Amino acid sequence: MKIDKYLGQSGFTSRRKANELIDDKKVVVNGKIATISTTVKEGDIVLVDGKELEVRDYVPTYIAYNKPKGIECTSEKIANNIIDAVGHPQNVYPVGRLDKESEGLILLTNHSEIIDKIANSKYGHEKEYIVTLNFPVRKQFLKDISEGVLLNGEKVKTKPCTVSLEPNAKRIFRIVLTQGLNRQIRRMCTMFDYQVIKLQRVRVMNIKLEKLKVGEWRDLTENELEDLLNSLE
Repeated sequence: MKIDKYLGQSGFTSRRKANELIDDKKVVVNGKIATISTTVKEGDIVLVDGKELEVRDYVPTYIAYNKPKGIECTSEKIANNIIDAVGHPQNVYPVGRLDKESEGLILLTNHSEIIDKIANSKYGHEKEYIVTLNFPVRKQFLKDISEGVLLNGEKVKTKPCTVSLEPNAKRIFRIVLTQGLNRQIRRMCTMFDYQVIKLQRVRVMNIKLEKLKVGEWRDLTENELEDLLNSLE
């Protein structure tokens, strides 16, 4: 197993951070400074910053979490980080991001190979949100954002997306995105002089939030996981 994957599955850090540690020459395998091509086998001694690494048993894990407002989608050891909030026994990492002020569905897994396949907008996977605004939703606003808008600081327009007004609601609409620019929905709304009061993600690909309570997580069902993995092939 390559050293970055080994560190990622050890419960010590993510593969991205593992690569940074390797680049900084802080990883040693059997007395030799590791490189990105170093492999690890059973019985090898791995040191990180001079301390021997203790590896957890790896159990493939895929969970859905209803993230509350105020939780940061990072594995960094900062206040209110999502890893501590979830408190899972396996070393799981968030699939993509959901900004601090937003809530709703985010997936976490220790299957590092699929994280980019789900989160990277180049694959065009759907993510669905319910948005509550401070003023009634105008039809022209929905039309404009559905066709794509040029956000401040961006060189190209946002991709066309599906939007609809929620039934029996004046200030709430639903939007399905296939890209993930930083704070994209909030920025689109701001361009039309709206303020987002609540932003909730309710679906990632085939995985739905449904009745999962805020702050709780659950394992994906066998059918959910099978459909998810099949769609990534």
